[in-house]
Amino acid sequence: MPQKVTVKKDYHNSRFDRWFKANIINLPQSLIEKILRINKVKVNRKKVKSSYRVQSGDIIEVYDISKFKVSDRPKVSKYKPSRKEVDIYDDYILENNDNFIVINKPRGIAVQAGTKSFRNIIDVLKESKYFENTKPYIVHRLDKETSGVLIVAKTREYAQLFTSLFRIRKIHKTYIALTHGRISKDIKTLRDDLVIFENGKKIVQKAISHLRLLKLSSDFSYVELNPITGRKHQLRKQLYNIGSPIIGDDKYFINRRVDKIELKNKNLLLHAYKIKFMINNIQYNFKAKYDIEFEDFIKKNF
Repeated sequence: MPQKVTVKKDYHNSRFDRWFKANIINLPQSLIEKILRINKVKVNRKKVKSSYRVQSGDIIEVYDISKFKVSDRPKVSKYKPSRKEVDIYDDYILENNDNFIVINKPRGIAVQAGTKSFRNIIDVLKESKYFENTKPYIVHRLDKETSGVLIVAKTREYAQLFTSLFRIRKIHKTYIALTHGRISKDIKTLRDDLVIFENGKKIVQKAISHLRLLKLSSDFSYVELNPITGRKHQLRKQLYNIGSPIIGDDKYFINRRVDKIELKNKNLLLHAYKIKFMINNIQYNFKAKYDIEFEDFIKKNF
């Protein structure tokens, strides 16, 4: 007799292969394709492809797949935050409801664990009171050294909703940055073809951001930025391209100058200031106050 599993609401409209990995066994994609091909799994008594979007209430029948084993993968150690670190996040919460939270992410911590980042927000939030009966779902990211507004979903349904809203550009983000150089008042929009390499292949991505000059000093610019596209390091790259890299950026810079400014400001002065979106005809607007280092730089230089 096959094992029968009913798809829960949280996984509604998820790809079958993702549902299978999360709920049955985390097999490599090639084995999932094989299992489907030889009719070891059926959805509502029908054969489906791995790209099939499961629906809430679907009946998944799984026949004997005991010979298929999870490939040997290195175990990823999870970050175990202290109680003190978990409790600190109470001060960063901007919104907490049944479906998502919004936090003012501090600089210096990654959103999720990676090869270069062990300490991360997701593992901290898992231990917090905000996710006692669920788990945090990532819907967008901020660089480790970028501070500001971050949305974290509490349900798969809302994670998918936010992902869709980001994809169709219905979530509007506003950043502020402090940069080297005097940016021209005539620059209103940044348009670039940004180059990345994936598996040795060159990929060109169009990037668009709107820019508004807030203040100028003799050596620096204080700007507001609205990214229209969502490329990795988009704002950092675009400001570098016009000759005004963000202060504290050790990846995109014109000259690695060792002067008083660089020594005093080792952190990236880029902040996700505001975010707004609409769900079920309710308008949400959130604003995150920048930290003391950002504030001090403005007071001293503008």
